[in-house]
Amino acid sequence: MTSTGAAVAATPAAAPADPDDPGARHPSVPGARPGSSRWRQRLEIALFVTPALALMATFVVWPVFSAVRMSFYRWKGFGPMDDFVGLRNYERVLTDDVFKDAVLHNLTIVGLSVAVQLPLGLLLAVLLNRRIRGRGLLRTIVFVPYVLAEVIAGVVWFQLLQPRSGLVEEILTTVGITPPDQGFLGTPGLALWTVFVVLTWKYLGLAVLLFLAGLQGVPDELYEAAQLDGAGWWQVQVRVALPLLGPTIRTWAFLSMIGSLQLFDMVWILTGGGPANATTTMATYLVSQGTQRGNYGIAGAASVVLFVVAFVMALLYQVLVLRRDTAEQR
Repeated sequence: MTSTGAAVAATPAAAPADPDDPGARHPSVPGARPGSSRWRQRLEIALFVTPALALMATFVVWPVFSAVRMSFYRWKGFGPMDDFVGLRNYERVLTDDVFKDAVLHNLTIVGLSVAVQLPLGLLLAVLLNRRIRGRGLLRTIVFVPYVLAEVIAGVVWFQLLQPRSGLVEEILTTVGITPPDQGFLGTPGLALWTVFVVLTWKYLGLAVLLFLAGLQGVPDELYEAAQLDGAGWWQVQVRVALPLLGPTIRTWAFLSMIGSLQLFDMVWILTGGGPANATTTMATYLVSQGTQRGNYGIAGAASVVLFVVAFVMALLYQVLVLRRDTAEQR
């Protein structure tokens, strides 16, 4: 036997690793403890999540809790909240004809959004998806109203629609159309429709943007295959592109529904809920009851009802409409 073999033979065999030894489990970090590493990760998560949770608790959870608590009292906004009335505020809200009309107005806006903005947005998206001259400028023109602040857009349209002095009535008079005496915003039968026209101008850009993004995701091979089969341009859009836009359309409809139920800014600026409550929404109703009439208990009850209506409709939409998209993602 050589000296090298003797040295190897004389070397004792390595002892098996002890599973209870922390250093054996973590040879790169002598004496490391798995428990301390887990606690450090939890501490880091808590450090990053706590500010967001604190903001949510301050500006979301606490106001919701305060509104629910307020809805059970008769309170004018000052002094102690000690006049407990139970469900009487809810009874007054649910039996108020103005609030019933407000719910109807919200639902009308929801229906009009789907019936008008959906086909119009799809048409513009399909046209702007073509390679035409000035496509970028046209896309910008369509999308710019959406990025404008609600207050700015509302004030601009309020000035444009002024009776006898607004630009809209001057243009209509020039072409031989007689505008209503009280203006479009001052006539009860036209006010809600006028508000919807302004809302369509404001939010149509969002629908076009979403639909354009969906069209960009359609593979070119599908267009080419349909064209090779003899399909025309419109047939390709209707039979190939639009069916693939189903998830995008359903997502936009959900956003449009929630936004229509919570509609406040534009209505408050244009009409304040008038004339004669012709454009009152659930949001303008509760703000009017709270800030203008001092009925904060009724305003709290109306806000809870608004939350319940929006939550129930969102839940039903999720279960009945978006369930297929969620199942496909799984």
